[in-house]
Amino acid sequence: MRDPRFDVMFEQVKIGPKVARNRFFQVPQCSGMGYRDPSAHAEMRAVKAEGGWAVVCTEQAEIHHSSEITPFIEQRIWDNIDLPALELTTSRVHEHGALAAIELCYNGMNGPNFFSRVAPMGPIHLPVASFNYDPVQARSMTLSDIADLRRWHRRAVRRSVDVGFDIIYVYAGHALGGIHHFLSPRYNQRTDAYGGSPENRMRLLRELIEDALDEAGGRAAIGCRISVTELGVADGLTREDISDMVGSMAELPDLWDFVMGSWADDSITSRFGPEGHEEKYVRGLKQLTSKPVVGVGRFTSPETMLRMVKEGLLDFIGAARPSIADPFLPSKISEGRMDEIRECIGCNICVSGDFTMSPIRCTQNPSMGEEWRRGWHPERMRHRHADERVLVVGAGPAGLEAAMSTGRRGYEVVLVEATRNLGGRVATEARLPGLGAWIRVVDYRLGQIERLANVDVYRESEMTADQVLAYGFHHVAIATGARWRADGAGRWHTRGIPLSADLPIFTPDDILEGRRPEGGRVVLFDDDHYYMGGVIAELLVGVGCSVTLVTPSPTVSAWTVNTLELDRVQHRVRSLGVDLRLSQTLLRTEGRTAIIACRHTGAESSIDADALVLVTARLPREDLALALRNRSQEWADAGLHSVTVVGDALAPSTIAAAVWDGRRYAEDLGVRRDGDDTPFRREVVLIGHDAAPPQQSEVSRGG
Repeated sequence: MRDPRFDVMFEQVKIGPKVARNRFFQVPQCSGMGYRDPSAHAEMRAVKAEGGWAVVCTEQAEIHHSSEITPFIEQRIWDNIDLPALELTTSRVHEHGALAAIELCYNGMNGPNFFSRVAPMGPIHLPVASFNYDPVQARSMTLSDIADLRRWHRRAVRRSVDVGFDIIYVYAGHALGGIHHFLSPRYNQRTDAYGGSPENRMRLLRELIEDALDEAGGRAAIGCRISVTELGVADGLTREDISDMVGSMAELPDLWDFVMGSWADDSITSRFGPEGHEEKYVRGLKQLTSKPVVGVGRFTSPETMLRMVKEGLLDFIGAARPSIADPFLPSKISEGRMDEIRECIGCNICVSGDFTMSPIRCTQNPSMGEEWRRGWHPERMRHRHADERVLVVGAGPAGLEAAMSTGRRGYEVVLVEATRNLGGRVATEARLPGLGAWIRVVDYRLGQIERLANVDVYRESEMTADQVLAYGFHHVAIATGARWRADGAGRWHTRGIPLSADLPIFTPDDILEGRRPEGGRVVLFDDDHYYMGGVIAELLVGVGCSVTLVTPSPTVSAWTVNTLELDRVQHRVRSLGVDLRLSQTLLRTEGRTAIIACRHTGAESSIDADALVLVTARLPREDLALALRNRSQEWADAGLHSVTVVGDALAPSTIAAAVWDGRRYAEDLGVRRDGDDTPFRREVVLIGHDAAPPQQSEVSRGG
């Protein structure tokens, strides 16, 4: 039963002409699927509606071909050809009783228009404010262009209403849309009626909201998503600016959605920001309007959510990442099952789907993005295919997920771990600076396994091939993980490099196990390029070491650009005094000296050191797997049907990939697959679906 204190969270809330069934609001959130994967996108949103979210939003939907952000894959509502895909989303969301919302976006200076090849437009002549320093410049919009934009936006509102959206966003947030660019004095230096004073800079936003309200005509609510401040930029929007703007338009839209001035500031990872980090920026804004207010802050604690409402900060608990980690979060709070919530760990692997133009993924929720493609559900699994026993060897992220999920399917499961501690790499990495929230991956799965009477866990039980074959298991999942290499092989060097015996060598495994360099001067060679190198550098500085970080990349932890952390990583390591040797590679060590070279010119230099830390590549722990494969002729007599290697033991990757592979193992158990067949559904472009292009004149053909 629900704790009565949370009853307020399940009150209905009026949003213009619509009524939300509770205060849980899945705000607009990119998926990496967009217009390319409409069925997968619709099913992902439908599962959230099923999980109890009152409002389920799309990601940003481009309203016109003159403002698109290729190569990123968002949604589109350019013309009627896009409507069937959008209607699929609204119909699936409505089936589960939620309101469907769409975020209309005119990207303006954020869109390089690589697909349409049309010159982008913005408030003034400036290079596009895209993620990739694209060699494209936006042209200043004329009054005629602004009139066109208003017409395009109104037309998108009409189409949104026609396909059943209940809430339509006018998007002025994150510096990702043209409306934000008009609001911000950083971008808007116009001298006409759309520039200069705050009143003029917000003129376009006011006009678009008024147009949207008129076009919707009470058939849909109109929301405004607006940045509350631009942090760390000169001449940007301030909190005072937004207070004045919101105050002057307080009663105009049906809903206010407050966000930070950049996506990276809005979706800070747990490494760099706590839960509710936006509270100080939105506090007081709700008092400026009688309309409902939604805000975000990676809310994972029901108590924090309740406080946001009780203290009058928010009317709706906005969530993107927490709704990804647990689509059933509202239902679990409503049903008093809060100990079953999969709390977001704030790693932003979900964001990487958008940046890599691939279907969204989640470390905590491996079903995310697979709801339609593979038929996975975050809360339900089909029953076992037979009354059989499963052995899972290794209690890291892949092993815990495999044991939990096969247990949920009803198999008799034995999980064995060679050490005393459960959790594998997650349990140790969660002790690194800023990564404490990652332990939730372990905590959630152990909590669920404890509920399963058909799953037994044995610690300090290293398995041999003899034991596996002797105990009568029908299936074995080997999740023994991987170890970091100590020879320097990785991306830059594909084989080991010359290393002197005089210079002590450490790997991340050594650091995670508590070993520390005895001398103060440490050279860290990072050829991994995700978080590990930067985090270990931070740890070593914290224990008094002087760290020189060498990396072939021009930035530290280069892949974190995909998790919105790159700038914060650079700030962190630089502010700690880490000596950065960027675009350099480690060649060899001689005595207690590291010899490095510029990756571009080959020019060599040397660094005296007391220790060397190698963060390069990993090798699977595959001894048990190889031993069992070598004895495959004995399987039948032992009653063993399958031996499957999962997670890092198969191919080292992210924690999210390991968890996903554990789930895949459980889902595929008992399923016969032809290796030649694609094991998931995909959507294929229908050739010739669109109308023919306009006919060219004889002159333009070269007549």
